[in-house]
Amino acid sequence: MTIFLSGLSLGLSLIVAIGAQNAFVLRQGLKNEHVFWVCLVCAASDAVLMLFGVLFFDQIAQILPWVENGLRLAGALYLAYYAFGRFQAAFNNASALQMANGASASLGSTLVSTALLTWLNPHVYIDTVVLVGSVASGFGNGRWLFAFGAISGSFLFFFSLGFGAKRMGGWLARPNAWRILDGFIGGLLLLIAFQLLQPLFPLF
Repeated sequence: MTIFLSGLSLGLSLIVAIGAQNAFVLRQGLKNEHVFWVCLVCAASDAVLMLFGVLFFDQIAQILPWVENGLRLAGALYLAYYAFGRFQAAFNNASALQMANGASASLGSTLVSTALLTWLNPHVYIDTVVLVGSVASGFGNGRWLFAFGAISGSFLFFFSLGFGAKRMGGWLARPNAWRILDGFIGGLLLLIAFQLLQPLFPLF
């Protein structure tokens, strides 16, 4: 359960920060348009990338021994940078979501937009393949349970975001709500960065 919850918390913390993909999911939810399929594409894409990272990270690390420590350090630095961005957004109130109604779109064009926002985002590969893969490797035989937790976090977040958009619309439009959320995300990401660095610096 501890391993599962670790994966769940990492999966959620990496996804929750507002961005183009999440804003798109929210907009679809508020418009009540192709919500299920949009959420499914986003969550399934994360699942594929996370499983790829968990499956191949150790093999790559065996061929290139320096990769694991290098990626752990890079991942920790990235998380710290990401956390700093969340703290900065909280301080500046920069994450308040501005929603637009927009015209209706076909299912095909909506799914293409969803896929492009997901797979053309370079951060998604760092978040899923590198970070989830590197953290999962530290759990040994429990890495698949960790991966299941991270994937569950992705499905939980996207479907909650899409289908809960109508209920959350007013709350998400309030800057103070995002200030609290950004501060929480920043703290959680710093904690995960610290956990990534522990194997490299046992006394740290």
